[in-house]
Amino acid sequence: MNTKTIKGITNIGQWVSWNPSSNQMELGEGGTWLIENGKFVDYRSENYTDPNYLDAKGQLLTPGLLDPHTHPAFASTRELEFEMRSQGKSYQEIAEAGGGIRNSVRQLRDISESKLSDLVHQRLSLMMAHGTTTVECKSGYGLSTEAEIKSLRAIRSAAERLPLKTFSTFLGAHEIPDEYRRDKESYIELLTTEMIPRVAQENLAEFCDVFCEAGVYSPQETRKILEAAQNNGLQLRIHADEFVSTGGAELAAEMKALSADHLMAISPEGIQALADSDTVATLLPGTTFFLGSDTWAPARKMLDSGVTIALATDFNPGSNMSLSMPFVMTLAVIYLHLTPLEALQAATYGAAKSLGIEKTTCALHTGYQADAVLWKANNYRQLSYFYGVNQVAEVVIEGKHVH
Repeated sequence: MNTKTIKGITNIGQWVSWNPSSNQMELGEGGTWLIENGKFVDYRSENYTDPNYLDAKGQLLTPGLLDPHTHPAFASTRELEFEMRSQGKSYQEIAEAGGGIRNSVRQLRDISESKLSDLVHQRLSLMMAHGTTTVECKSGYGLSTEAEIKSLRAIRSAAERLPLKTFSTFLGAHEIPDEYRRDKESYIELLTTEMIPRVAQENLAEFCDVFCEAGVYSPQETRKILEAAQNNGLQLRIHADEFVSTGGAELAAEMKALSADHLMAISPEGIQALADSDTVATLLPGTTFFLGSDTWAPARKMLDSGVTIALATDFNPGSNMSLSMPFVMTLAVIYLHLTPLEALQAATYGAAKSLGIEKTTCALHTGYQADAVLWKANNYRQLSYFYGVNQVAEVVIEGKHVH
């Protein structure tokens, strides 16, 4: 991939960003953001004609978008299940019949690591083309030691071929594999005593995640797995309260997880627990949309209670095949009742906080990593107003013009 180091972005139209000094979003017009050593260093009101500056041509400039919940390491798609849902089958019914995550597990175990890496590379490239400059990537379709290790290695090798920043998450507790359906305790033992230690020893992931949900992992089982992860130096994330309220949000807050994700069925107590903690609520409206559900996460109640909101795609073959963060922002405005500015904040600052990097990545601001996107748009409201089209004009990552 051809990249060019630039001195700055000039001739900007509107620019909009999180401002860490005021702890709120900030709007500006025109001028130039200067870049040195991969970071923003200053803002100037004048424009530059030096060819080493990227000419914004009067277009909208924002920080690069962050996608803090994705599942790109899968072997093949599941469009048949999509068709089954269109005929009235629920996600849970398909899973109970052997489809869903377990279907992806059977396919992933048979694919080579190099082929999987190529697939992940293709998917991450598409994310970057849609304005994502930082992405969290989960394993979770292997559900055996070797297949989970293969997945994380494939994510790492794919990321090494691209300029965007990736974070890896071990999600061995995504489901219960077929061979352990009647012996979940033994699988949890495998997770805690073999898989997690090996992932940590090989430095393959920053985070550990668990699908805390009725019929998958209970809060008690989730706690046991996450305690093992903490003991091995991994940070925590939780799939929480997606279909029913099990107390996953409360557990995430108690264990100081960086993020509790999904939350369509969160309880009032769960909202208060998140509000009283630093745990971010990562909302995935693309999943509700793709599953044909009408149960949306109560984003306004969370915001009004003081919860920090992040948005993510949840890109995966079963419940959301969209790679586009701008489309997620559109859904958040329509169905979660965020304003366009709140949606952009959730896709930048909120997403960064859910990854623990809000003090270094997510802002057009001095000292922050120079990740930015120029959009074929006049103002920030158009990012979520348009949908089904890609408005990305240019992508800059760590001061390099990459797309």
